[in-house]
Amino acid sequence: MALTTDVLKRAWSRIAAAMDRCKDELNTLDGAVGDGDLGITMSRGANEVMEQIDSLPEDVGMAFMKTAQAFTKTSASTFGTLIATGLMAAAKATKGRTDVPWSEMPALLDAAILAMMARGKANLGDKTVLDGLAAIQAAIAGIDDPERQLAAASQAMEAALDAFRDKPNKVGRARIFADKTIGLNDPGMMALTRVIEGIRN
Repeated sequence: MALTTDVLKRAWSRIAAAMDRCKDELNTLDGAVGDGDLGITMSRGANEVMEQIDSLPEDVGMAFMKTAQAFTKTSASTFGTLIATGLMAAAKATKGRTDVPWSEMPALLDAAILAMMARGKANLGDKTVLDGLAAIQAAIAGIDDPERQLAAASQAMEAALDAFRDKPNKVGRARIFADKTIGLNDPGMMALTRVIEGIRN
């Protein structure tokens, strides 16, 4: 089994349902350090993907690109732009292929992280979603089974949240709150946690 467009479709269906469930939670978290619209961003983006789901091409790269375009269409927020940027990086790496081995997931995450860092002007350690993605990338290295990857990703996100909770946010609107963000979960990292949970369900 490999990553295919059919697998992406199933994953997005679960992600959309999860984002609808946790929308208020994410908005509340984001409201403490930002605009309070993260839940709306994620829910709208995921549901726009679902509007396009039946037309996703078999080409995995093109399917990633269409999901990126869906996020761009529904949200002009910084986080929505970052998600789209990561998806476009994955699209570039998988264009022209109808199946992608699970062993390539760390490389795809690396491409997404680098693109998102460049776009968001953020670094690892700034307490953002990038730190969650990096934790997942490290955790799934050497694993080529999707179920085991998801389990490792879930554990990695729990550890990342614990590791960064008592640190300040250093980038984006949240940095304005400085030390007030100490003791709070980063909203972007929590959104990623809920995405992983949604896919696993």
